[in-house]
Amino acid sequence: MRVGLTYDLRKDYEGEGLDEEQLAEFDSPETIDALENAIRRMGHETDRIGNSARLISRLSGGDCWDMVFNIAEGLYGYSREALIPALLESRGIPCAFSDPMALSLALHKGMSKRIVRDLGLPTPDFAIVESVEDVRNIDLPYPLFAKPVAEGTSKGVTAASKIETKAGLEKVCAELLERFRQPVIVETYLPGREFTVGILGTGRKATAVAALEINLNDNAEKEIYTFVNKEECEERVTYTLAGDPLAIGAKNLALAVWRGMGLRDAGRVDVRVDAYGVPNFVEVNPLPGLHPFHSDLPIMCTHVGKTYQELIETIMTSALERTGARSLRPALAV
Repeated sequence: MRVGLTYDLRKDYEGEGLDEEQLAEFDSPETIDALENAIRRMGHETDRIGNSARLISRLSGGDCWDMVFNIAEGLYGYSREALIPALLESRGIPCAFSDPMALSLALHKGMSKRIVRDLGLPTPDFAIVESVEDVRNIDLPYPLFAKPVAEGTSKGVTAASKIETKAGLEKVCAELLERFRQPVIVETYLPGREFTVGILGTGRKATAVAALEINLNDNAEKEIYTFVNKEECEERVTYTLAGDPLAIGAKNLALAVWRGMGLRDAGRVDVRVDAYGVPNFVEVNPLPGLHPFHSDLPIMCTHVGKTYQELIETIMTSALERTGARSLRPALAV
């Protein structure tokens, strides 16, 4: 089978004036090498396509694939992660990971929390700030937590993100609105333990692989999994596989969110415990990092005895079962 690979490499964008934070979600060549080698060991032919611009060019030239393994994050807008799946969907080409609708909803933290809340699952109370004036209407108990509504990799999350006063909230929201040019989500601060839960599979076949607890070291920025803490995690953070009742509750919540939002194949769900000891949904990542040694999902799999090769095979198997292991229709004439 011919499998196309779509992705965003950091080096492809470094000449566009983007800073380190803007490049944080993009992949390294090592990730693509590892992914391609794993798919080839399954007996498939691979074709490195690259980012959305290159995919558009290839599709315009009439190219088609039996399956595309997509880990491209995109660059602009709420639907940036959905662009490549939408292009492929328009040509009837099967794609690993979630569909355009689910990817767009998952990226917008306000929309995903509304869905989770409608499912009857716990998530902290929140408000969406589109202008500094909106802060005046927020009626939530302090402390609060603020971050951009549609970013990943802890972008925009700093030591100042935990907020104690109305003046502090106005200041942080004004800075985030100016810097990221998108709304800010403000939610009740959760003081308890923090987990990221790995999910493999789709629908009823989805399983929670593990709950990885995030423990901040003494030299970390306090109380919050900030961008700096995440980028310097080797020195600032200790990750431990948790299996106690609270961790099991986090896994059950993550799995309910995954199924309720219609997410597919593999991803991560972030969970934090509230002041009453209840795990709460924070956000979901339906395009998980797949670096074999540094990304959370492969690390979790290693801890439970699942090799990187087995991880990629599990993702591919889930995607192929959904699509019947073939293109839904021939490529359209251009």
